[in-house]
Amino acid sequence: MNQDTLKRGAAVLAAITVVVAAGGCSNKAQDSGSSAASGGAGDVQTDIGVEGTTISLGVLTDLTGVFAALGKDITNANTLYWKDNKVCNTYDVTLNVNDTGYVPQTGVQLYSGMKDSILAMQQTIGSPINTALAPEYTADKIVNFPSAWAQTLTEIPGTGVVGATYAVEIANGYDYMFKQGLLADGDTVGHIYFEGEYGANGLAGTQAVAKKRNLTVVEAQIKSTDQDMSAQITQFKAAGVDMVALTVAPAQLASAAAAMQAQGLDVPILGSNPVFAPGLLQGPAAEKIKKDLYVASPVSAFDAHPDLLKEYQAAYPDATPSLGVLVGIGMSEIMKQVLDSACDNGNLTRQGVLDAFNALTKVDTGGVVVPIRGFQAGTSPSLQSFVLQPADVPGGATVVADAFEGEFAADIAG
Repeated sequence: MNQDTLKRGAAVLAAITVVVAAGGCSNKAQDSGSSAASGGAGDVQTDIGVEGTTISLGVLTDLTGVFAALGKDITNANTLYWKDNKVCNTYDVTLNVNDTGYVPQTGVQLYSGMKDSILAMQQTIGSPINTALAPEYTADKIVNFPSAWAQTLTEIPGTGVVGATYAVEIANGYDYMFKQGLLADGDTVGHIYFEGEYGANGLAGTQAVAKKRNLTVVEAQIKSTDQDMSAQITQFKAAGVDMVALTVAPAQLASAAAAMQAQGLDVPILGSNPVFAPGLLQGPAAEKIKKDLYVASPVSAFDAHPDLLKEYQAAYPDATPSLGVLVGIGMSEIMKQVLDSACDNGNLTRQGVLDAFNALTKVDTGGVVVPIRGFQAGTSPSLQSFVLQPADVPGGATVVADAFEGEFAADIAG
């Protein structure tokens, strides 16, 4: 398989490899009903989303909603990656980018307008939007990489969660907290979580760990539009919690940290990966966040990938890079591996891309994303997570634990 590396200094991706279960390289179109283009693997069968030597991929991101900061960096990274990479050394990739504002119905409408011109979805942000689009993605045989990690998304054919599911991820975070002496058997944990798949899956991880380690869990479900966490923190303080877990967005983290600071609740915080944005380190709760927040993450941080940081800063000098950059690069590289495999198989139709996706095993992105064992329906694609801690560095966080599989992961991976 041809493996391009990012130009302009992204040497971190040079070591990327993949083992593809389906071998062989086809040089002939296999269906008379589809067109064939002369590509890097010979005559390659195509249908929707390929015009000449240009492949069009869709992006449904959040540029104006609760995950806007994350969405901008992921999308910028997608764009940066495909600027200097070709599929099979032949096909350029263009992105059809649309902003859902994190509203599911908007996502459904926008997909309807783009679906007849794209081969696959490079990014769909948000568990609710991915869930709303599941019937269409399934019917259209769309390969899609969500910027979301809910367990339910692994059940959508062709949807590749980029790392461990939220339940496995936060369980790995608990493993780290126990090992560092920040939590103990029999302790009490307060967990604030969004309603919907994101929050429910994170809470499921907490509940699974609680059962094994005799934790008492104080649950607080909120809407994504709720901004003030004071009442929840008051409830947690009254319950005597030893740790706060958060499966929410950065705005709710900021409010929770400020309330903890104001109320003197001096306990650690464990967050699911979308909870943090580096802009929070300029806010009033910055010191609390730097001191007490630990983030279980599917991606590493820029201290492990300085060349990638330099490349991103050169391309987007006015941006404040977040860890979404690594998510965007990682998911783009996985998409490239899928498309390269489909091209090598002589089939860049939607069905051919779906077949290549289903055949992937042992996906390696050079340490940007946790190792992925493959995309099997109903199971977490990875059992591993990084643990990060906020710091005054580019990207806003440093790695305090490299990718590892915690003691709870395998039991709740599905």
